[in-house]
Amino acid sequence: MAARDGSHSSHDALVEEQITYYRARANEYDEWFLRQGRYDHGAEANARWRAEVAEVADALDDFLRERPIASMLEIAAGTGLWTRRLAPNVQRLTALDAAPETLAINRERLGSLAGRVTYITADIFSWSPAERFDAIFFGFWLSHVPPERFDGFWARVRDWLTPGGRVFLVDSSYEPSSTARDHQLEGSEATSVERSLNDGRRFRIVKVFHTPERLGGELARLGWESTLRATPSYFLYGSAAPRSSGA
Repeated sequence: MAARDGSHSSHDALVEEQITYYRARANEYDEWFLRQGRYDHGAEANARWRAEVAEVADALDDFLRERPIASMLEIAAGTGLWTRRLAPNVQRLTALDAAPETLAINRERLGSLAGRVTYITADIFSWSPAERFDAIFFGFWLSHVPPERFDGFWARVRDWLTPGGRVFLVDSSYEPSSTARDHQLEGSEATSVERSLNDGRRFRIVKVFHTPERLGGELARLGWESTLRATPSYFLYGSAAPRSSGA
């Protein structure tokens, strides 16, 4: 899902194209998660996908129940597929995204629950929150952070957490059947990929496939403790906290 990167680097144009893609894709984004249209890989694969989504959802529910959460930030909140799970379990939820089109769908999806959410359309790399958060969640966002901005992103996340605050994340594993039938992945070490819309328009976006082992090592280097897992095929998920928080 889209979140705007405003820093200056060789990746600026690629990230801008990524934002344009997710804005244009807003009305068809859910087809990917729901395994519809070009993302339907057949009954067996779809059933495996749903089972692995359930595994991640159960882990997120455990995270939400582990301790009371007064304030939570969702980065790249998108169309609300995860927002609807977060909102009933926290006192205050802030949903941040660079694409107003996806946040409009998010608000509609939540219905009466939208009253519990503060929606913000903003550039994640220049936005400064007015408060710190007990927890931060990002679904399918970390893979869209260019490698050269990885350290800076996690530094910002650390600054936005209250003492003892924690992060929960979910993202894509490298698995060809996770994307559309007409998409081609470009190798597990690639840092960008070409994506198309239903109308045939094509875009190049940032896509970095993390593994629990490699991501855990990178987070340890930055002073985070993490518990990360992978489902059998499709997803990476888990929690992290700054080491200084006593987690």
